[in-house]
Amino acid sequence: MNIALTVKALQWFKQEMEVEPGDTIRFYARYGGSSPFHEGFSLGMTREEPIDIGVQTVVEGVTYYIDEKDLWFFNDHNLHVDVDASKDELHYEYRT
Repeated sequence: MNIALTVKALQWFKQEMEVEPGDTIRFYARYGGSSPFHEGFSLGMTREEPIDIGVQTVVEGVTYYIDEKDLWFFNDHNLHVDVDASKDELHYEYRT
């Protein structure tokens, strides 16, 4: 699996989270909400130091990653991160 971020998503992280080279952004399975694969779980995101990286993508010195313990959430799909322009918030897609 891999993590892909659009140019708009990268800009969102710079503007909304003020990411800089050396920062680490974690995507994780959180209790609550729903996803295409798991009712009662949704995808969360936070600035957090990694413990056990399962998959990562480094763009402009920023590491975007998923811990090994959260890989189950993605059912062997790739994570594609974009921005929903109408809501000005991140939009996630799970692609094969």
